[in-house]
This record gives sequence, structure tokens and C-alpha cells, in this order.
Amino acid sequence: MKVLIVGPGAREHAIARSLHLDPAVTELHAVPGNPGIGQIATLHAGDANDGAAVAALATDLGADLVVVGPEAPLVAGVADAVRDAGIPVFGPSAEAAMLEGSKAFAKEIMAAAKVPTAEPRVCTTRDHLDAALAEFGAPYVVKDDGLAAGKGVVVTDNRDEATAHGQAILDAGGTIVIEEFLDGPEVSLFCICDGATVIPLQPAQDFKRAYDGDAGLNTGGMGAYTPLPWAPIDLVEQVVNNVAQPTVDEMARRGTPFSGVLYCGLALTSKGLRVVEFNARFGDPETQSVLARLETPLGGVLLAAAEGHLHDIDPLVWSDDAFVTVVLASHGYPESARKGDPITGTDAAENVDGAHVLHAGTATDSEGQLVAAGGRVLSVVGRGTTLADARAAAYDALAKIDLPGSHHRSDIALKAAEGEANAREALA
Repeated sequence: MKVLIVGPGAREHAIARSLHLDPAVTELHAVPGNPGIGQIATLHAGDANDGAAVAALATDLGADLVVVGPEAPLVAGVADAVRDAGIPVFGPSAEAAMLEGSKAFAKEIMAAAKVPTAEPRVCTTRDHLDAALAEFGAPYVVKDDGLAAGKGVVVTDNRDEATAHGQAILDAGGTIVIEEFLDGPEVSLFCICDGATVIPLQPAQDFKRAYDGDAGLNTGGMGAYTPLPWAPIDLVEQVVNNVAQPTVDEMARRGTPFSGVLYCGLALTSKGLRVVEFNARFGDPETQSVLARLETPLGGVLLAAAEGHLHDIDPLVWSDDAFVTVVLASHGYPESARKGDPITGTDAAENVDGAHVLHAGTATDSEGQLVAAGGRVLSVVGRGTTLADARAAAYDALAKIDLPGSHHRSDIALKAAEGEANAREALA
């Protein structure tokens, strides 16, 4: 099977790595990819958001499957162009991808499907904004209705900060969604869909804030881990029955079937399970941990979703090990990421037992040196029999990498690892 991956980041590198390990995948290509993906796939220059160009490349390659990674190409209709070319594609249509492309649309679908979520108010003027903030009160949850690369949300007790974020969205010509604040821990669950059938993956938790202790601004994600030893034992069943399947059924009823990954961002609140947001693709950095844990070959699963026969596949097989992903970010991220700084030590990091490195914002300069080319530069994934062991592998590998001015969180999965250890002691 020849597979073309669309996208440049660590999520796409994680997908590529899993496909590279799949015996059924004979050729792996990526557009545009990155230097890390280039170690296991043939890279092709091009615009990931140009559907016609991606479809033409897939046709020229004789691709058996195209996997569209990021949200922007999906909302731009890249998957539609590939489907129109007669090639199986893993990723929703532009219409279905509006579950991520518009938070207001997602709320409409959830209401129709009776999916539990935060009460929203859609605001298009300053008066609407002021009224919604006054109605809900602190903590204030202010979201950009459109795509914002994981950084369009502000959650704050400060009314002035909430107002400023909303006004900035309005000034940019956008629409605001104000929501009631949801208490309780957040969880991510990816569901593979073919328009009718829903196959859940394993839940993960990510860390959005830039610094330890959940300090600093929201980012695209600074780390993630799986499994979640503290999560309800029936969490996955709850999400499929009450969130994912009703949403997929409602999308099908409207004539816009959802095929691809439905990312369910969830809060386990005092009032029960609530949806924080939907995304229309694998989440980054949760994918880096979740796919590393999946033992079932990935290619067949994605092809089954693309061709509409997920109901025929065998149950997914998962490792019992824990996986922890830590993101290394460039100087100034998330406010203003510095580019061009040299990166060294990735080979040494790869040699740490139980660890591997995935590229995100990297490039090579004119002399062939690996350099930073974005905000989140690398994802370092550690594997272990416990979360503590997985954390140790990830941080040991991270310590071998040098990127001037970089930063990372030191507390990824720390509380969960401590809780896991306490639970083992209680059972001893």
C-alpha cells in the first residue's frame, strides 16, 4: 500500500512512524513533511492546503490512501479534491470539517444530537460580548469561532483580559463564542469514523498552558500522556454512546457524513461528562502518545475508514505500557517563536531506551544543519511499564537535545504518575 501524508508537523510524523511500522505499507510519501518525516518517507514540496495539487500528486504517485493531518487543509477541502480524484482519503469533507472550523456550527450539531456540552453564546458585536460575559461571570471562557491553531481560547478570571481577547477577535473580523466554565479535568478521546461506524482509540490528557503548574498562555499543547489511571473505567463507552455516535449520526442525517477522526475534547465535570470542543483530526500532542500505544497496524484501520467498512475490522489491540510526550518549544513561544536556532542531540535522544523523537517545527539550513522553524519544535516520547518510567525515558532523552533559548514543561503526567504509584501502594 502506497500512502501519502499531508501536513508538516509532529502529528504527521507520529502518523508516518506508525505507518512505517505497518508491514502492509510499502511506500510512504509526505507533502510537505519535515526533516524527521523525511527519514522514513519521500518528501514532496507543495502547499498542503492546495487540494488540486495534493490530488494531482496522489494520482501521479498511484497512492492507495491519502491521510490529511492538519485542520486547515481539511477545512479548505483537500480531502474533497482527493476523493473527487477517486483516491481513498482519510479525513472529512470541508462541510464535515466545520465541526472544527466553526465552534458555533459544532454547538448547533451537539444541540441537535443531544450531546452534553457547555452552554454557549455566539457574539458578533461588542454589546453581545459584554452581555455574555456579564451573564456567565467568571471564570470567563472566550473562544474564536474559527480555526486558531489551538490558541484561540482564553480562560480567565480577569474581565478586562476576557474583553480584550473578544475584542481582538471582533477587530480581526471574527465571531466569538462565550461559554459557561466547565469544572473538572479535561480528557481527549479520538474516534475513527467512516460516516456511520465509530471506533474509539484510547483516552489521553494534554497540557495546554506554556509553563509548569498550568501557568502562562494557552499553546497548541506542551505534552500529553496515556493511559489515564484516574479516569472512569467506562469513560470510552460513555463518550461513544453519548457523544461520538450521536454526532456522527446527526452529521449523516444532514447529508454531510463525517469520515476521519472526530477528536472529542471533554471535561469530566461535577455534573457529568461535557464536550469542550470537537476537532476534525488527530490532536497534537496527544497523537504522539496514543498512536505509539496502538499495536494494531495503522494503515488498515485508516483505509477501512476511508473506504467505509470500519465495521469489518478486528478489535484494536493496545499496549499495556504508558507513553508520555513532552514538547520542546522554541525561544519566545507562544508569543513570538524564534526561528533559525540550531538543534543538536536528536540522535543521542533516539538512543535512550524507550524514547523516540518526532519533528514538528524543524528545517535544515543551507549547510544541512537542523534548525528550529516554528514554535513547537520537537515532541519527545517516552515509553515505560508505568507513567513514572515513561516520564523518565522522555525527560532523559529530552536532556540530550540542545536548542538555544528553548523551554519545556517539567510536569507532564507528574500528578498522574504520583497517583498511579499511590494506587499501586494501596493495592500492595
